[in-house]
Amino acid sequence: MPAAALEVKLKAPNGVNFTAKGTSAHDGPVTSSLEGKKGLSNGIQPSHYSIMIPVLNRLSTELFISQHTYAPKMFQSTGYCIRLLTQSRTGISITQSWNTNNLLSTKVELNDTLASGLKTELLSNFNPAAGNKGQKLNFLFKQNNFHGRVFGDLQASGAVSAVADAVLSHEGFLVGGEVGYDVQKASITKYSAAVGYTTPVYNAAITATNSLSVFTAAYYQKVNAAVEAGAKASWDSKSNSAVGLELAAKYKIDPASFAKAKINNLGIASLAYNTKVNSGLTFGVGGSFDTQKLNEAGHKLGTSFTFEG
Repeated sequence: MPAAALEVKLKAPNGVNFTAKGTSAHDGPVTSSLEGKKGLSNGIQPSHYSIMIPVLNRLSTELFISQHTYAPKMFQSTGYCIRLLTQSRTGISITQSWNTNNLLSTKVELNDTLASGLKTELLSNFNPAAGNKGQKLNFLFKQNNFHGRVFGDLQASGAVSAVADAVLSHEGFLVGGEVGYDVQKASITKYSAAVGYTTPVYNAAITATNSLSVFTAAYYQKVNAAVEAGAKASWDSKSNSAVGLELAAKYKIDPASFAKAKINNLGIASLAYNTKVNSGLTFGVGGSFDTQKLNEAGHKLGTSFTFEG
């Protein structure tokens, strides 16, 4: 649980969404990121949006997404311009972000563009000091009774791996699986399986992850319009540890506020409160406490602020 979290969301008149995030841990440096996202709709002509980022001058033009008619333009300053180019296609969005690890990320999303129900994501990471940090290609396919995903990962070292998962449903019953594959080694790296049952009021699931070595059973129920409750039990067959138990509940105080509580078999209790102060501000506060050592240090408190405009 972070000691403090701040998130600011803004939307420009031309449709560009900005998100600035900052997180302060209980120890260690503050982490933050700046993100800009442009969603494109049918009929928009090619255009661009630019923001200035103060980075080292050796930043290469790999940073830019560009059509052949729009060559990257560098400003005569200490920074470079990140340019968000639009295209006249429905269901396309471009997101670019920069964080305190000096990692520049670009994500292109095509939603229902190649096929109905198919979302394609292309992600590229770049560090101005170290160069290429890898690319990812993801496919997410959704139909009424089937959800499937494929995540491809090309690392900067040249290693290629993929993870695929799928879920089938029929009259509330669910069955799913996941498999990881290393292309260089031509071997399966992990596999998981799950079964479940869901209704509008409750759902239950049993999963076996980490190559069928960690087993988890979970149950969730919507008690009424204001109360939700859940329980989870987990067991790691490789470590021969005791079964872990968790109980959690959520209470909707009013349309703008809710409170949550959770406790596990080790006596670690978590409490959280969240409220929407107004249309532009959401405030949250929470804490994690060791109920067996209440008179000792080690408890954690955190706050969060989300601004939207």
